[in-house]
Amino acid sequence: MLKFNSILDLIRAFPDEQSCIDYLTQLRWKNGVVSPFDATSKVYVCKDNRYKCKNTGKYFNARTNTIFEGSKISLQNWFIAIYLYTSHKRGISSYQLAKDLDVTQKTAWFILQRLRYATEHESFQKEFEGIVQCDETFVGGKNKNRHADKKVKNSQGRSFKDKVPVFGAIEESTGWVKAIVVSDTKAKTIQPLLYEHIKKDSHIMTDEWHAYKNIGNYFHTHTYVDHGKKQYADEGTTTNAIECFWSHLKRSIIGVYYKTSKKHLQLYLDEMTFRYNTKELRTDRRFEMYLEKTQQKRLTWQSLTAKT
Repeated sequence: MLKFNSILDLIRAFPDEQSCIDYLTQLRWKNGVVSPFDATSKVYVCKDNRYKCKNTGKYFNARTNTIFEGSKISLQNWFIAIYLYTSHKRGISSYQLAKDLDVTQKTAWFILQRLRYATEHESFQKEFEGIVQCDETFVGGKNKNRHADKKVKNSQGRSFKDKVPVFGAIEESTGWVKAIVVSDTKAKTIQPLLYEHIKKDSHIMTDEWHAYKNIGNYFHTHTYVDHGKKQYADEGTTTNAIECFWSHLKRSIIGVYYKTSKKHLQLYLDEMTFRYNTKELRTDRRFEMYLEKTQQKRLTWQSLTAKT
């Protein structure tokens, strides 16, 4: 693994395009090049960093079947974008990335959306266990900050007429967090997510919201605090950790992105949770960890901008 802890170190480690190609090739095929079209096929080495799959007759390179496939952006620029994306605590806007890479804002936005699309990591797909805090939040602007002609009536509290509800859980032992866009915060929506992502013998901590009613019949233990009565901790039961993440999430959106659409919000959540879950890692290890999981993650412009 290459070691670097700053963008200057990164540029020194990857001074040209060939060094980036060599690194990606080595990272992707540690035990020799394997055809992405037929893993059993013999592979021929061709010119210009290309390979040929004998069984299918198709050509490929280190970019094939990754987020980099079909992109005219150099790998060196991609690596810089990944560094900025993974190391900036609150993210980076497409306008700032466009300036840093000397590309258009549209190109920078597409780069960031591809990076977000590939952010899910298998390490965080496991079921949570032990003590797990669960909560919901609503992402969207505040009514009091809108102009009079743009205010939404009856949008206070848990109304999400102008906001997007999000469910979240944080595992106390690892500090890992999950955040999932949901259609609403009713029990029929929230409880299946609890059963899917958290092991049955866990201790669940929540607030008093009725969507969590009777989950103690399934999980080993369920305790809660009553925020309506100004109770925020009760004999070790609290939701402060997941609420801390909500605060971090919203500050990132407000301070960097300003707003997010409902259509793309899950991509932004994946971005935030990846950085939050890897906050204890060295910069270079997080960079490598991300690159290892860019395979089978191609996102096309057509699918990204589709109406549905």
